[in-house]
Amino acid sequence: MKPTLELNETNFDRAVLQSNQPVVVDFWAEWCGPCKMLAPVLDEIARDLHGQAVVAKVNVDQEPALAARFNIQGIPTLLYFSGGEVRDQTVGVVSRKNILTKLAALRAAIENDTSPLMI
Repeated sequence: MKPTLELNETNFDRAVLQSNQPVVVDFWAEWCGPCKMLAPVLDEIARDLHGQAVVAKVNVDQEPALAARFNIQGIPTLLYFSGGEVRDQTVGVVSRKNILTKLAALRAAIENDTSPLMI
């Protein structure tokens, strides 16, 4: 079983916008070299943070409407959601530490019942 959640138009709102945990969504494509570099890092984070955060993926070739909905211009793009809203984003390959730092800030905000600054 894959540690990351595959998203599509049908399950996106329930899995991401209605989640009570922070969610990082990777917008990627099969042909994208940097996306393939980032995939194992996201899988590892998904396993390590199981139950604390959700790591999900959207294949932009299979789900172009979702990519358009969030104005994805380049891949990989990571969108960080909390409380049903985009709170942060990164474009390109980023480090495990960078992703974990952003997710930790979202988890802390949820625990303290505060909203981190939106992008």
